[in-house]
Amino acid sequence: MPIPRAIARFNRYVTNPIARSMAGWAPGFAIIYHQGRRTGKTYNIPINTFKTDSGFMFALTYGSDTDWVRNVLATNRARIKYRSRMIKLVAPQLVATGRGMAAMPALVRVILRLLNVTEFMEMKALGEEPEDPVGSDR
Repeated sequence: MPIPRAIARFNRYVTNPIARSMAGWAPGFAIIYHQGRRTGKTYNIPINTFKTDSGFMFALTYGSDTDWVRNVLATNRARIKYRSRMIKLVAPQLVATGRGMAAMPALVRVILRLLNVTEFMEMKALGEEPEDPVGSDR
């Protein structure tokens, strides 16, 4: 896991609430909405995302063993608020480092290599849907 769990906890309670205010419209950022695999609750977190030909690529800076990744893989779907549009995503796939890095802009690749990020997830976009993040607790 490239980034320590202590930083993840700090981000969850301090950084994420601040980032949510801009992540849905700022370039390179999104808010991902996912359903808890045990609770069924809808959660949302700000995340860096990169557009691909068929959908979006996510650099898994905390690794693939995080709750949000496990939730998305278990439910096979998510939604993101990307540039003020709500987009339905399906078919999450963990992808090889080379393919994931290739989808990143050059500067981002440098940063990810410095952080030793080696895991990526790709999802297909099914198109826009009405914005309805009711029940989004976090």
